[in-house]
Amino acid sequence: MKIFNIKKLAIATVLLVGMASCDTFLNRPTKDSYTIDGFYQTDEQCFQSINPVYNSPWYDFQRGFIKIGDALAGNVYYGTDNAYQSFVLKSSDPDLRNASASLWSVNAYCNGVIDNINLKAGSGVSLATKNTVKGEALTLKATAYFFLVRCFGAIPIIHNNADIISSNSSNTLSRNNVDDVYTYIVKTLEKAIELLPEHNKAGRIDKYSAYGLLAKVYLTKSGYGLSGSRNADDLAKAAQYAKIVIEQSGRVLTPVYPDIFRLANNFSSESLIAWHWTVGNHWTAQNTLQADLALSGWCEDPNTWGTWTGLTIDLQQAFGENAILKTAKERITDDARRKATMMMMGDHYDYFWGDKGGFTYDWISIKTLPDGSVTNLGYGNPTGSNFVKHIVGDNFDHLKGSGIPLGVGTQKMSTALSTHILRLADVYLVYAEAVLGDAGSTSDASALSAFNAVRGRSVKNYIAKPSITFDDIFKERRLELACEGDNWYDFVRLSYYKPDEAKARLSTQERGNWNNLDGFYKGTSLITDVTINSFKVPIANISFEIPFPDTDMAINPNLMNPPVPFDFSTIGY
Repeated sequence: MKIFNIKKLAIATVLLVGMASCDTFLNRPTKDSYTIDGFYQTDEQCFQSINPVYNSPWYDFQRGFIKIGDALAGNVYYGTDNAYQSFVLKSSDPDLRNASASLWSVNAYCNGVIDNINLKAGSGVSLATKNTVKGEALTLKATAYFFLVRCFGAIPIIHNNADIISSNSSNTLSRNNVDDVYTYIVKTLEKAIELLPEHNKAGRIDKYSAYGLLAKVYLTKSGYGLSGSRNADDLAKAAQYAKIVIEQSGRVLTPVYPDIFRLANNFSSESLIAWHWTVGNHWTAQNTLQADLALSGWCEDPNTWGTWTGLTIDLQQAFGENAILKTAKERITDDARRKATMMMMGDHYDYFWGDKGGFTYDWISIKTLPDGSVTNLGYGNPTGSNFVKHIVGDNFDHLKGSGIPLGVGTQKMSTALSTHILRLADVYLVYAEAVLGDAGSTSDASALSAFNAVRGRSVKNYIAKPSITFDDIFKERRLELACEGDNWYDFVRLSYYKPDEAKARLSTQERGNWNNLDGFYKGTSLITDVTINSFKVPIANISFEIPFPDTDMAINPNLMNPPVPFDFSTIGY
């Protein structure tokens, strides 16, 4: 949990040292241009104080975001010996350490912003601004706790970092009960809803962002501590809050699914909560996922190494796909989400390499482009697929997406593509699942409307379903949100009340790879030579709580003790 970093992070929050950016939405205070007592004197300065929390503190969670959210869930292939893919994750894992530190830094930054608004805001700052900034901080804080409790289970609740520092208790904090952590998240979001405006500037959190997250929290907590069924009151509240977003927010689904993940749509109506990145002088304000996930040689920046990071055979099969096809014409999948999620043999993308006539995924290692230039692209993932989501393209694509002539190009390990954490489509499916509850199926008109809207957007010639089951919704969430760092938490939610079913679903996934796929694509082997090296996770390996990082436990041994109740009389809401 990086308890030893709490003091450092809290001080950094107060000082906001070195946070400079030219981006209008994410304007940051200029380094060394003020003292803390001279800041927070205008509405603009108060918004600048929260802007960094839309990116920098989340930076070290990016890699763990995909590994936890999708590799554990059976969507992403890193190799059958990978700790996340094979469920042999250890507390010494560096990405796990970084994920924990990152999430706790979000909490520290948010607590610091809230304290400073309360204590330092000048008389010229409007009440609306103070409320909005605190509401944004509370929602981002709740988002961090929601990740933490679903990853680690019982965790300490740190309501105020200054109190921890003054009492010198950072190394003796106890974990709090999971029920109490969820209660804390609910209270935090309820306070955020009280403070936030119905509509905020594009890309910023508003009241409906908090309502949407609250709906998902209630759906998740509805099964905790129960066996075989869920709490009816929690399900009703999940449906209630999701319906508020659906009917009152004025937000709409992006009509064309792949457009959600394009740079030009960073602040789309569909995105309720997102990390908004910049490309500039401030390291940790940028999105580095293209470096991790794009093919080697993908763009002008040589730092991409995602050739061996692919999508699993199991996820391909969920989309009705088969890697043993050589051309796009052979593919019969009618779901636009497949191509927007994973590249497969013969796929062409107009929105990648727009200055070169587009990009075709064809497994030719040395590719001659339409302009006559040659690029050395690395193909070779043994599942026959690679990432599409989180990929911007080359420098031209980045310039175009960020707005020519004012657009900015890519830099080393840097794009400005937003990472969507909560989308309207997710809320639609939360609503459908909450209405279904523990029933075998439902034909409720509003639940069907929500489900069919999500599926109907992407599936060609879709015929609306007259009823839906849990399996329908569970699979739809996977297809809609695959590779967005979310699917693992669906298994966690299921494990709260049906752990054996959650384990069984994971243990049947095909997490292996293909033999001789490279030779088959390049014509040096026959289709009969292409077989699956099957790999499935033994049920005994599967756990729904990730181990605490060893560094955290070494600093604070109390993390190894049983959790204790949290004293809610110590907080102001």
